[in-house]
Amino acid sequence: MDMRLAKVVGICAVAAVLAGCGGGGPFGGDGLFGGASPERRAAQNAAQERDLIEQGILPDPERSTIFDLFSSADDPNNTVEVNRYLWNASLEILDFMPVEAADPFSGVIQFGFGTPPGGSQAYRATVYVQDPALEARSLRVAVQSRGGAVSRDVARQIEDAILTRARQIRLRDSNL
Repeated sequence: MDMRLAKVVGICAVAAVLAGCGGGGPFGGDGLFGGASPERRAAQNAAQERDLIEQGILPDPERSTIFDLFSSADDPNNTVEVNRYLWNASLEILDFMPVEAADPFSGVIQFGFGTPPGGSQAYRATVYVQDPALEARSLRVAVQSRGGAVSRDVARQIEDAILTRARQIRLRDSNL
């Protein structure tokens, strides 16, 4: 019977020692082996990272340099790309109209009233280059005369002329 009592007491003693080793128990503390709570470990890690950034060992994620302009780290969902051939061809084909506004980031060029060579009626146009591809779906042209809107055929003819010129510019550039 004494052996049984000794085993029970031994088991209880081992259980008490192991209970004292755990961290974050109902009595608080870090335990015997220094096992900090997850919140405390996260705070310590953040403090160490700040110290390493201040010492210059780790790069500062908030700091930007001139070289960031040349990196392609932009989110493609936030950037707008415009086909340069369509952009330049639009400026060449509609060069008889004054440019009132141009935004290469959104792809919109607004032209003021101008009379085409050999024509008698003045037109104004808005060109929208909406995709980086050199395709018809990438280009939208809205044309208006002083008397109001013009037919869709006129806008389509201008779109065709711009697309043709854009392809010519691309071929010329590929031969360089």
